[in-house]
Amino acid sequence: SLFSNLSPKVTSWYSQNVGQGLFLDTIAANRRLQFIEDYWRNNFADTLLKYHQIARTRADNLPTVNGTGLARFEPGTARYDSAFNAIISRTNREGGSRFFDQSALYHIAGGYEFSLLGLDFKSGANYRLYTPFSKGTIFLDTAANQRIYNQEMGAYLGIEKKFQYENGSTLKLSFTNRLDKNQNFDFLWSPAASLVFTQKEHVFRTSLSSAVRNPTLTDQYINLNVGRATLLGNLNGFQNLVTTESLINFLNTQDRSKLLYFNVDAIRPERVQTIEFGYRTTIAKKLFIDASYYYSWYRDFLGYKIGTQVDIDTNFNLVNSVKTYRVTTNSKEIVTTTGFTIGLNYFYKKYLGFAVNYSLNRLDKGNVNDGIIPAFNTPEHKYNLGINGRDIEYWEKKEKWGYSINYKWQEGFLFEGSPQFTGFVQSYGMVDAQWNSTISKWHAVVKIGANNLLDNQVYQVYGGPSVGRLAYISFTFELNNWK
Repeated sequence: SLFSNLSPKVTSWYSQNVGQGLFLDTIAANRRLQFIEDYWRNNFADTLLKYHQIARTRADNLPTVNGTGLARFEPGTARYDSAFNAIISRTNREGGSRFFDQSALYHIAGGYEFSLLGLDFKSGANYRLYTPFSKGTIFLDTAANQRIYNQEMGAYLGIEKKFQYENGSTLKLSFTNRLDKNQNFDFLWSPAASLVFTQKEHVFRTSLSSAVRNPTLTDQYINLNVGRATLLGNLNGFQNLVTTESLINFLNTQDRSKLLYFNVDAIRPERVQTIEFGYRTTIAKKLFIDASYYYSWYRDFLGYKIGTQVDIDTNFNLVNSVKTYRVTTNSKEIVTTTGFTIGLNYFYKKYLGFAVNYSLNRLDKGNVNDGIIPAFNTPEHKYNLGINGRDIEYWEKKEKWGYSINYKWQEGFLFEGSPQFTGFVQSYGMVDAQWNSTISKWHAVVKIGANNLLDNQVYQVYGGPSVGRLAYISFTFELNNWK
């Protein structure tokens, strides 16, 4: 039979010592499924098609062999609709697909500016209260009447000084201090300083800054079973998890020494220091150029690790079911990012202008080898090309109109997130267009436009829906001009 002919191919997939088969033990675990799929498509395409059709026919018309299964539910039938409604009406903890979510966020912020001793001061503070409430369908509020409350606050004080020189140039120095506190983490201080020098049409800027990123609510409290793994918050850390690759090796060799155990520390806030240089100028009052470069150092860079809890007896059998988790964690080493942007705008006439910009963003894990999934999720290369016009007079010069047409493109990148949503997002481009006009009689401006005008169906997130055209129309009224 076909299966007996294929048997030598599949029985030795993990054993290169046999001298035949696919030798999967020489291939990284995260590439094996794709390798198997490619192998079957290239060598047994006709067989795959044949057996797919057999399975399709059985699913459409017959129950499973032992009679316990059901034939395929045909969309549009009462049977299908009944089952569909039953599933979406139950939460995921009740065997359905629905989330319960009555979460809320309360936020208050204020600022105050003043001058003293020739210095300009900016100060402010904010407070946030998160009250996630999911009844265990998303977060760790699984017990009856269990609620999660998370508070964080911050305050800042900035000082600025301007120097004016006889030749017309100016120098602006600023220094800012910020202090943040989340109830689950220590106080965090993030200072920043900048210098801006202006000489006629030339502007030079540089800055040294620091920032913090507290772990999100999902990083702290999530509890969501997505099938292949459970996404878990990590406020307390995890002990004795097993790497997925070593578990696969153990299951195929029954060699306990193949299991690689690791611990995950409780999450900490992410900290970053950045140095940035920028330059802006105008040439002949027609061409505007703005460019900048940055380099950032991350400590405790937030990412993910995937591990499995196993319980194995002396006979090498799994005592309990295997539980795989994806948990947020911090890199133990420094991670860096670097980037560059440049934008050019050329104004030929009111009715015609050109714009182009390009950006580069690159993540460098260096020698980091701690198994962290960084979830950077940023294209390395992006650019925009556009033409535009504004304040174009018509109708006896009573009204003015404008337009813009922009093409934007981004390079494909590896989107990393949860276990079932990690994959490659393809490169894509799309066109945005907009037209606007004043209506002086109404003291209004009307805008008509569309994002992704040509309806290029693209995926911006791996595992997410395709995104198409978004058309809009808006009216803006200036009430202060009404009599």
